[in-house]
Amino acid sequence: MEASSSQKSSPLTRELTRVFVNHNKHAILLKRNMKETESFFREMRHNYSNARSSVSSTASLEAGPLSCISFPRQDEEDLHGIVGTVPYILILGQDCPARYQLLNSILGERLLPLGAELVEACGPGGMTCRRRKLCFTHGRQTRLSLALPGQYELVHQLAAHCGHWDTVPRQDLEIHDDCEDPAQRLAELEITLHHSLLQEAKIVVVPCAGVQPIEQVLSDCVQNTLPLILYAVSGDTIPIDQLGVLQQVGAALPFPVGFVRVSSQGDSALLQKQLVSHGLLSTISGNCSCGAPSAGKPQSILGESLERLHRVLVPFARQLLTSQQVEAATRLNTLHCHCLDLFINQAFDMQRDLQITPRRLEYTREKESELFASLMAIANRKQEEMKEMIMETLGAMKQQLLEDAANLQFTDIIVSSNGDPVSTKEIKACIQQIQELIVVRLNQAVANKLISSVDYLRESFVGTLERCLSSLEKSHMDSSVHNVTSNHLKQILNAAYHVEVTFHSGSSVTRLVWEQIKQIIQRLTWVNPPAITPEWKRKVAQDAIESLSAAKLAKSICSQFRTRLNSSHDAFAASLRQLEEGHTGRLERTEDLWLRVRKDHAPRLARLSLESRSLRDVLLYGKPKLGRELGRGQYGVVYLCDNWGGHYPCALKSVVPPDDKHWNDLALEFHYTRSLPKHERLVDLHGSVIDHTYGGGSSIAVLLIMERLHRDLYTGLKAGLSLKERLQIALDVVEGIRFLHSQGLLHRDIKLKNVLLDKQNRAKITDLGFCKPEAMMSGSIVGTPIHMAPELFTGKYDNSVDVYAFGILFWYLCSGSIKLPEAFEKCSSKDQLWNNVKRGSRPERLPSFDEECWQLMEACWNGDPSQRPLLGIVQPSLQSIMVRLCDGSDRKSASLEDSN
Repeated sequence: MEASSSQKSSPLTRELTRVFVNHNKHAILLKRNMKETESFFREMRHNYSNARSSVSSTASLEAGPLSCISFPRQDEEDLHGIVGTVPYILILGQDCPARYQLLNSILGERLLPLGAELVEACGPGGMTCRRRKLCFTHGRQTRLSLALPGQYELVHQLAAHCGHWDTVPRQDLEIHDDCEDPAQRLAELEITLHHSLLQEAKIVVVPCAGVQPIEQVLSDCVQNTLPLILYAVSGDTIPIDQLGVLQQVGAALPFPVGFVRVSSQGDSALLQKQLVSHGLLSTISGNCSCGAPSAGKPQSILGESLERLHRVLVPFARQLLTSQQVEAATRLNTLHCHCLDLFINQAFDMQRDLQITPRRLEYTREKESELFASLMAIANRKQEEMKEMIMETLGAMKQQLLEDAANLQFTDIIVSSNGDPVSTKEIKACIQQIQELIVVRLNQAVANKLISSVDYLRESFVGTLERCLSSLEKSHMDSSVHNVTSNHLKQILNAAYHVEVTFHSGSSVTRLVWEQIKQIIQRLTWVNPPAITPEWKRKVAQDAIESLSAAKLAKSICSQFRTRLNSSHDAFAASLRQLEEGHTGRLERTEDLWLRVRKDHAPRLARLSLESRSLRDVLLYGKPKLGRELGRGQYGVVYLCDNWGGHYPCALKSVVPPDDKHWNDLALEFHYTRSLPKHERLVDLHGSVIDHTYGGGSSIAVLLIMERLHRDLYTGLKAGLSLKERLQIALDVVEGIRFLHSQGLLHRDIKLKNVLLDKQNRAKITDLGFCKPEAMMSGSIVGTPIHMAPELFTGKYDNSVDVYAFGILFWYLCSGSIKLPEAFEKCSSKDQLWNNVKRGSRPERLPSFDEECWQLMEACWNGDPSQRPLLGIVQPSLQSIMVRLCDGSDRKSASLEDSN
């Protein structure tokens, strides 16, 4: 049956409904952001887990830089616990009349019975009362039914089904003494109403203490719920047994409680003092005003009467519901920003890799070639020196060698001590050992002198070259080529300053010596083999030394040196080509990944970050109110905003992104700007709000709330500024640009309209719409035509484009007007202007220009970016100009005043 009473809308009902409407609206946005965030990380995990199972080199690349981008499991679980909660109102109270009275006030109509009979039936503590748990939900028609919690509806004839009713019949609220069915006793009364508040949140009224223990009641309310707990108090204080119930509630549901006195009679101070003394209320100073939401933890409150309940209950409800969503939005945004910063850092690393690796390869090739050429030059010119060196060495060593040969103890040869003759075979073995003695000593002496002749190459080629090559090998994905090229380099270096003139079997030097030894043996044509005596050994050694050709040995050594160098050089070149081929493939994959980070991953995450931050801002501070229009630009409208988030006055820039690209650009702009530390030369960005009802709901706009200044530089020059003010503005702009560059950002749109002035005409840079880190730039052509450096049109540029733009801005500051330079004024189109700039067209010199100022602006707009001055040089130059021009004029003015 439908109730005859029509719904009445009280201020409390309307405002409370609005709180829940806003909460549910924000909950939808929060859930969507959470879902898209999970989807983003899931795709990242899927893409790069597939990469790990593919080719090992690709896997290492894909998994390496981006493997740290993930959704932490604990954060994901915690956020699900917050985002998935369903809000509802849980009404407890001292007794049934108090609970029913509070329920009627909240819904704005007399749905539950009151009266003396109900009060008497309830009794002290509610232990004699047998009234059911009530659950109010929304439906198109008014309906009552009995149901087991979370299970099924019971077939039962209720009094409300029997006729017309205005108030829920008392007999349907009560469990009759003769009821023996356990299901009937545990069943809750579900009351379905077509009510605006119930469309947003259900309401639960707990049963009497004699029907169901409080811990059992609360067990149904714990999972994925966000309760607005209200406790109705009918007396001046709460009975002791009810305080125990409240402690049980606090243990099961750790949320603040809204205490409400349903009667305006009595002394509320006693109740407040009792609640504070039991730790149920935070202060004794008074009731919670709970005006604006805050990120702090909500506190319990006390409403002194039903008549003024909306003043404390509505802010209390707003703060409770908002605090949960603020926590979720903050944690989501923290995660977004953290991962976005990781993306940007990885983009820097990848850009650096793409730039540095080819240079390292080229450097390695050049330095090895220089080393090889130097060593070959030594080998070619040292032959004659070696000849002399060998002769000197032999001359210096001859007596010692003869002495050592005479005293040589042969190995594996038995020589008679009385000088008996030995066989021809043993004679040859003896001669060979004498020859080895001579060659080994000669080897040591020649090697030591050769090493000293090329030792200077150590400092020139060892160190930087080896470190560069080591870095290239480490970054190469194929472990099979690790250290191969380095080993070949070491062979070259070994040939340079670890030369070993070793005469192993088969070497050219060994063959040369053996030929000479054979000739010695042939000359010794004995009929009978000689006796092996010291004199004989000395004679053999002397013949061997005299028979050695220093010229032939020198030639052989240098030839051997060149052969080793050529062999090592060829091996090095081959391994370097292999290393280069591997890096070429790796760099192609790196560039592809860098492109995906810039074009897809970072912009997509930046948009999620913008949404989560904007949701947090609107939860905390609400939607800003648009004042009068201050100006229009290419990408938005700027309005005055009196007050927002404790900042006043503010400027509000509304941007309606027409497509995903503009959304992404705006999101990245907001991230870069918000990530910047505050600086006095940059306009402060306070926050952002996404307005889904902009233009009457026809479009979605991003409202950027920022610091409000007096005027822009264009307006300031038009009104007139002194030379000192203009030079100070130039200094301020340079300081602001330098700070951006120190943070790794390029502005890319320095112009008159993007420099704002305060009331003292000090400048701040604004509109970071094109502001990006160099590693995140895609080579797009952006900016304002007359301020754009020529290289911007090529897509390859660096932060010197801001120096160029400052040079043009400085021309305006020195001219003191907004009149276009003649070279730009004559251009009939953007294309003509750009073509002229690329051909070298620049602003003309005006008669009023100081020479040093003209030289500075000319240097800043130099067509060659590498020739433009660093801003660290521009700043002191400007300071010097300002001291010279302004201090002198100030002193002149002061002297004129004194003379007058």
